[in-house]
Amino acid sequence: MPKAYPREFREDVVRVARSREEGVTLKQVAADFGISETCLTNWLAKADREGGGKPDPGRQESSELRDAKRRIRLLEQENEVLRRAAAYLSQANLPPK
Repeated sequence: MPKAYPREFREDVVRVARSREEGVTLKQVAADFGISETCLTNWLAKADREGGGKPDPGRQESSELRDAKRRIRLLEQENEVLRRAAAYLSQANLPPK
């Protein structure tokens, strides 16, 4: 496994990537520092999360989706209970034959 880069190096690379001139791509910045573009993208995302920059949209959306699915499941259960109660009560109110 390759040795991890020092924190100071990562911070410097992120700083340069954020302050790059227009027309300079992340791929070029990464190549200048001898890292992959994917690595740089991951460092930028991590810096955003840790620094309170941009929130991680994937995490927030997955949390909202999980909450929505939980709510749907609860509503479906409540609907099933009401359906069964209505069926029971409609049979109970029939006059005997």
